[in-house]
Amino acid sequence: MERLTGTERAAIERLDAGAMLSRVERWAAINSGTRNIAGCAAMADALTEAFGVLPGALRLVEPAPAQAVGSDGVVSELAHGRHLHLSVRPDAPVRLLLTGHMDTVYPADHPFQTLTWREPGVLNGPGVADMKGGLALMLEALLAIEAVAPHVGYDVLINSDEETGSFSSAALLAEVARGKAATLTYEPALPDGTLAGARGGTGNFSIVVRGRAAHAGRNPEDGRNAIVAAGALAVRLHAERSPRLAVNPARIDGGGPNNVVPDLAVLRINFRPADADEIARARAAIDAAVTEVAAAHDVAIEVHGGFNRPPKPVDAGAARLFELVRATGADLGQSIGWRDTGGVCDGNNIAACGVPVVDTMGARGGAIHSMEEFLIVDSLAERAALSAVTMLRLASGALA
Repeated sequence: MERLTGTERAAIERLDAGAMLSRVERWAAINSGTRNIAGCAAMADALTEAFGVLPGALRLVEPAPAQAVGSDGVVSELAHGRHLHLSVRPDAPVRLLLTGHMDTVYPADHPFQTLTWREPGVLNGPGVADMKGGLALMLEALLAIEAVAPHVGYDVLINSDEETGSFSSAALLAEVARGKAATLTYEPALPDGTLAGARGGTGNFSIVVRGRAAHAGRNPEDGRNAIVAAGALAVRLHAERSPRLAVNPARIDGGGPNNVVPDLAVLRINFRPADADEIARARAAIDAAVTEVAAAHDVAIEVHGGFNRPPKPVDAGAARLFELVRATGADLGQSIGWRDTGGVCDGNNIAACGVPVVDTMGARGGAIHSMEEFLIVDSLAERAALSAVTMLRLASGALA
């Protein structure tokens, strides 16, 4: 702690651990599953009130159009909540971006809706780590910055659809990231504080197969079985997997009565490429498989979807930012390490804009996306301090 400046010490002293925990408890009580539009609206209102105490221009941005393919093969518009954008001191010489998401993976009818204490200091509840804890400490760090150094320039973007791919916010994210010196994203760290380093990418596809119905006993030869064709497509694409490209055929929708040759199937499939070359290989594999299966089974095939999260390597700029965070943690008595992960988040999209990003600046916790999700409460103050001091150092040109 002796290497901290007076301003950095003042920022840390300003942090209020009780206020952060209270925010987490209030916000986790709001169900904001991505598809719960009313819940996301309530969460957006709560965040508007909370972040509205900061200076700058705050707005709720309408979601961009996004589509989904139903089990009937029909493409329809997909509803999303609004996204929060706050811009503070846009003319500052060094500008930062802080991002997070208000949505969770728990829908309105999910049984996981309440908070419980697993043990002293460990809070179990929906979104407590991913990422309402992260949002709470992000705000507290910014309040501390405003109290001691009201010259830092930054944007805050909190979207409503990160958990399902950021389809209605990706363009906004790219727009806001433009020109920023660095980005801090508040996904949870691991329980021991380890950060995510390099990330692979992801692509989700819904492949619609249209065959021809026929009687399964009287004239099956006149039918074109869409389920069989979709299965062949799944097997063909699954064979393309490698250590650098995971391929997961996850579901086939379609079919009907046993005595009818099914004329419709929708294959849901996920790809996890390690780098841009693997994206190109996967796209070529999809094109080849569609052509071959369509011809072999005499069916029509439509491909919907794409690679919505590009791979995130740790390039030179990201390495410098990681080192700054690590050194800042050391000055605070926190041991900060990182490791590569197969998970994806908005950090992938930000890195693709050429902006250095550390995307696990949130609270320490674990078991996310499950009913065992937990937050280590002491980490709220720890990580808020890490954020505040990191931002002060970034604003002073530490990456220049």
